[in-house]
Amino acid sequence: MMLRLFSAWHLMRLFRLGLGIAISIQAFRMNDLVAGFIAAIFLFQALSNTGCCGSSGCHIALQKKQT
Repeated sequence: MMLRLFSAWHLMRLFRLGLGIAISIQAFRMNDLVAGFIAAIFLFQALSNTGCCGSSGCHIALQKKQT
């Protein structure tokens, strides 16, 4: 788990982290629980390197050509 936390930081993962931090600051300032929950989802996705479909959940396996 710790290796996944500190490796493979790419643009989408940084975007999720920034969005989660920005929404959490706004949720704290406005005392909004719904925005806080959404921020927690984005922060979890950024820290665990998962997306909406999970880790490579939308990956389509390539079919081998039969000869």
